[in-house]
Amino acid sequence: MDMSGLSSAEQAQMVQIIEKKQMRDFMNLYSSLVERCFTSCCNDFTSRALSSKEEGCLKNCAEKFMKYSERAGARFAEENAEQMQKQQQK
Repeated sequence: MDMSGLSSAEQAQMVQIIEKKQMRDFMNLYSSLVERCFTSCCNDFTSRALSSKEEGCLKNCAEKFMKYSERAGARFAEENAEQMQKQQQK
């Protein structure tokens, strides 16, 4: 994002808005991870502690979710770079 046409106060305000959005996106991602993995893995509520099966399931779920998120982010970045390159060629 080119902010060179903005004053320093406007740039600071834009940076603050972007940081808030990034934090909100991170919290949404984290909440989605917790909800998905809890729903999939935690089904025995007779004990306060997690069983070893639940613990393993949660670990695998979180790892898969993070790998998926990383891959989706990488693909988004690749697509974005391609789109930017196409626009620059016009």
